[in-house]
This record gives sequence, structure tokens and C-alpha cells, in this order.
Amino acid sequence: MASAKRRRLLLAACGAGVLGLAAARALPRVWNPCHASLPPELAQHPAVAAAWAGLDPAQVWDCHVHIAGTGDSGSGIAIAAEMESLWHPLQYAQRLFYLNAGCAHNAPGRVDQSYVERMHNLLDGMRPGVKLMLFAFDRAHDESGKALPERSAFYVPNDYARKLARDTPQYFEWVASIHPYRRDAIAALEQAKADGARAVKWLPPAMGIDPASARCDAFYRALARLNLPLITHVGEEKAVHGAGQPAYGNPLKLRRALDAGVRVVMAHCASIGEDADLDHGDRRVPSFELFARMMAAPAHRDLLFADISAITLRNRSLAVVRSIVEREDWHSRLLNGSDYPLPGVMPLFAPADFAAAGMLAEELVPVLGALHGYNPLLFDFVLKRHLAVGGRRLPDRIFATRGFFERTPS
Repeated sequence: MASAKRRRLLLAACGAGVLGLAAARALPRVWNPCHASLPPELAQHPAVAAAWAGLDPAQVWDCHVHIAGTGDSGSGIAIAAEMESLWHPLQYAQRLFYLNAGCAHNAPGRVDQSYVERMHNLLDGMRPGVKLMLFAFDRAHDESGKALPERSAFYVPNDYARKLARDTPQYFEWVASIHPYRRDAIAALEQAKADGARAVKWLPPAMGIDPASARCDAFYRALARLNLPLITHVGEEKAVHGAGQPAYGNPLKLRRALDAGVRVVMAHCASIGEDADLDHGDRRVPSFELFARMMAAPAHRDLLFADISAITLRNRSLAVVRSIVEREDWHSRLLNGSDYPLPGVMPLFAPADFAAAGMLAEELVPVLGALHGYNPLLFDFVLKRHLAVGGRRLPDRIFATRGFFERTPS
């Protein structure tokens, strides 16, 4: 009991700092209350109905969803020792936030199972047919292809992500994660494709992957041959520690994959951080500026895409979100993802900021606040569906992502 109390105190004290929030900003709620089901007045609210208008739920696949847990189910999940040690308070508190976000924080001995059950619960509060694309997450590796468990923030095996999708295909699809430096990388990729993986996920700064390295070439050729998209983080990484290679998140480094014919999905639209402008003397510029340059390149038009996961977090610039809504020339190449469990981290979101900027109707703020405590996935979806700039909104096709992942080569 005393240990649990210390964890709660630590979480409350460290939360804002861990998540990169400005201390001066009001935090209306810290803990996810994990309410089980929407009350009728929310489930039937006109704002919710309007968010679903024009969409076939069976086409709505959330393309950016993380699996979390402790491995207590035999899943093979592993997390860094620092995340379980009070000697590393920021990473310790980060773990507690993520487990609370997934409503698995009070489930000793069944954390893995509780996390999955919560996702089932949230999907039951959406519309029948909606699915989550679950990410596996490979370990960091060195340049020789050797796994580095001690430098891996967490590990989620492909086998576990595949099992969850096979066990409940009405809820889940799965996305493999394979480090390209592995000696068995091509064989693992071919097996993932055969087992129904819809894409491959990388987080280069944490996994130690340089996307511009020749070590990736064989993997890129295999991705293109197998028609598997690569969903990869770009911009600054705040949520996951690991190999500690921030330069590997530079959007410009993905030219090598595109030149090899890979369909690349840049996660988060590089909506936070700065990177070296490799085209102009390595001066530091916003990562979003480099993302925009990549999107403008005619040679990449049919291969370069992006997901809009995490763009509504309060540590993102409102100007960046405004640009994403305004840039109608990008919209056919954008895909919706939630970055779950982050929507369940309550302090990360402030719909009132969008209302103050004229990008959200003021009367929707309390509705979204209520939704957030019951169903963070639905909250994330409804918020994005109602964002508007000068009469422009994110169109239906951004949320109807299924076709992108079922696409066959022409």
C-alpha cells in the first residue's frame, strides 16, 4: 500500500515535466478516470453523430496504435529496467502514465490482458467495423545487426501483435516491426507479410535505424517488392527512450526509401522538433519545414504519405495544425491515426486552445472534455473531425484509411 501511494505521489509530481508540458498551463485532469461506457447523452450527442457523417466505419482503420504491457501474460513484451526503477523518476512516471492511459495501471498480474480489454471496450464505444492497427516494436540494434536489449525502451514481438489480430479480427489489424540491420530482416519481413501484417513500423531515433544508410537498401527493396508500407517516426521523439539517435528522425533521410519505391508514411507529419537541413549546410530548421519540402517533391507524390497522429497534442504548434488543415493539396496523402495510448494521457490535450484559436466551436469544448474521460479514442476522432480553419476541415478520406493498406500493386 505504501509503495502504491509513493507511485501516485511521484506520478502527480513528475507528470507535467515528463510529458513536456508547460508548467504554467492549467491541467484540468491528470489521471485517466477509465470510465467503462459512454452514457447515452454522449453516445447520441449531435457532435458525435456529425463526426461519423459521411464515413463507412468499416473503412476506418486507426493506423497508429501502440501495444503496451509488462509481459505478464507470456506475450514476450519487455520494458527497460529504468522504467521500473524509482532511481529513474522521469521514465518511471512515464510508464505509469502510459499504463494509466491504457487503463492497465491497477491490474497486477494481468496488465497485458487489461490493456487489450480496454481497447476492446473503447472500440465497442465507436461504430461497428472500426479497427485498430496494432504496432509491434522491435529492439534497438547495433550496426552489425546485434540486438541491444539494454538500449531498448520496450519490445513488443511481432508474434504477439499477430496473435491479437488473429484472436479478434473484428477489432484489430497488425503492423510488424523489423530492424533492417538484423541478419534475418528479409526473412522476417517475408514471414510478416505471409502472416497478414499490413505495414512495418519504425521509430528510428529509439531503435538506432539510420534511414539514409545503405544498410537499409535490401530491406527497402523487399518492402517495395512485397508492397508493404513503412510507417516511420519523423521529427523529435519525446515519448520513447532508447538508442538516443535524434538525427535519425530527420524527414530528409527517407529519400533513400522513396527512391527504392517504398510507400512511406511519415508519422505525426514531423509536427514537433528541429532537424538539420541536409540540403542547406545542416542549419537547424523545424522538422515540419522539411516534411513540407518532402511533400512538395514531384518525384515522391505517389509514394510519400503521412499520418496525423499526435498533431493535436498540446505540445504541438497551433500554426502547424492550422497548416495541416489548410493544405488541401496534402489531404489525399494523409491518414488518420490516434497514437493510442497517448489520447488517454489526460494532460496532453487542451481542446480549449483550439477554440481560442478559432479552430473549434466553443460549445464543443465541454463535450470533448466529457468524451475524453470515457473514450479517449472517440475523443481523438471527434476532435479531429471538428477542427476547421476558414471553412476547411480534414476530409472524410483521411479517416477512411483501410483502402491504403489493402492496396494492391497496379
